[in-house]
Amino acid sequence: MDQKRTVKKRSFLKDVLMCSLGAYGGPEAHYGVFTHQMVEKKAYLSEQELAELIALTALLPGPSSSQTIVSIGYKHGGPWLAFLTMLVWSVPVLAIMTLLSFSEAMLSFFNLSMDVLRFIGPMAIGFIMIALTRLGSKILVNRLNQGLFLGSAVFAYFLRFIWMFPLLLLLGGVFALLKSKDKPLWTKVTVKPQWGYLVIFFVLALGTVFLARMNDFIVFTLFEHFYRYGYLVIGGGQVLVPYMYQGLVEILSYLSHEQFVTGYGLVQGLPGPMFSFSAYAGGIAAKDQGTFVQLVAAIVSGIAIFLPGLLLIYFVYPMWEKLKVIKGLKVALKGVTAVACGLILATAIVLVQSTDWSLASMMITGMTFIVLLTKRVPAPIIVVFTLILGFII
Repeated sequence: MDQKRTVKKRSFLKDVLMCSLGAYGGPEAHYGVFTHQMVEKKAYLSEQELAELIALTALLPGPSSSQTIVSIGYKHGGPWLAFLTMLVWSVPVLAIMTLLSFSEAMLSFFNLSMDVLRFIGPMAIGFIMIALTRLGSKILVNRLNQGLFLGSAVFAYFLRFIWMFPLLLLLGGVFALLKSKDKPLWTKVTVKPQWGYLVIFFVLALGTVFLARMNDFIVFTLFEHFYRYGYLVIGGGQVLVPYMYQGLVEILSYLSHEQFVTGYGLVQGLPGPMFSFSAYAGGIAAKDQGTFVQLVAAIVSGIAIFLPGLLLIYFVYPMWEKLKVIKGLKVALKGVTAVACGLILATAIVLVQSTDWSLASMMITGMTFIVLLTKRVPAPIIVVFTLILGFII
C-alpha cells in the first residue's frame, strides 16, 4: 500500500462518523466496523496494517478501539487529523451520555419514577458476564493465565483499596515476563521519541492529583479520577468497569450502585466507545451541584478519560514500526489481560451482591446473557426491550 496516499480530510472524517454510528458491542465488534469501512470500502490501510494497529493499542493504556481509529487518522494527517478523528468518533455518544446523566430530572419532569429503569441494572450484569465469558475463552488458555486470573480476582475482591487494581495489573505483566520461555524478549531498536507528548501526559497526571488535593471542587476531583482511569485501563471499556465502580461507588460514593449499573446498561445500547460512560458518571456525580456544574462535570469527565490515550498515541505511533518487533511487550500484555479478567470477575461478584434481586431481575440477567451468547440480537434491541419492560411491569 502506498504510504504517501493523499486523503481528503473531510471525506475521511465522514467515514470516521460512519464508524462511530455503526460501532456497537465493544472493541472486538468495533474492529469489524473498521475492517468494513476503513479497509474494504475505502482502503485507508491494509488488513495487515489494521491488525498491527490493533496489536499496538492492545499494549497501551486507554480506549483501544478509539486509539486504533485515531492512529489511522494520524497515519493520513498527523496530530491534527488524529485530534479531529477523536472528536468525530467520540462526541456523538458523549453528548448522548451527557444528556442521559440528566435522566432523573427528565423523568421527574414527566412525572415518571426512576423505577422504569429498574431492569437496566440486572441487564448490565448480563453484559458484564458475557464480556467475562468471551474474554476468558481467549485469555485463560494456560495455567499461568488461569492462576493470574484467579489470584487477581481474590485479591481485588478482598483488598479493595484504590491502588490495588493498577498494582495487580503491573504484577501480572512482570510475572508473565518472569515465567516466559521466549528468548530474546527484548530487542534493541533505535527510535526518535517526541518527548513533548509524554511530558504533557505526566504533567497532567501529577498536576491533576495535586489540584484535586488542594481544592475539593468536584469538577477537579472528577478530572483527576477520570484522567487516571484513562491511563490505568488496558483492554477497553469492559476493563474500565471495576476501576470506576471501586472509585466512584465504593470510595467516593459519588454514584449509588443502582445509578452506576443503570448508566452502564444504557451505554450498551449506544454506538461508539464505551469510555463515553464517563460523561454519564461524571454528570450523575455532580447532579446535586446545579445544572451548570453537572453539565461541566459531564464534559470534563468525558475529556479527561480520553485524553491520556490520545497523548500516548501521539507519542507512540510515530515509533510503532520499530517498537512492534519487541516480543517482551506482547508477553507482558498477556499477563496484564489475564489479571484484567480477574478484576472483571471480582467486580461482577460485588455487583451481584449489591443488587436487590427479584425473580424478574434474575430472569432479565439470565435472558440478557443467553441472548448475547447467541449473537443474534443487537445490543440496542436488548436495551430498548428492557426499558419497555420497566414501563409495562
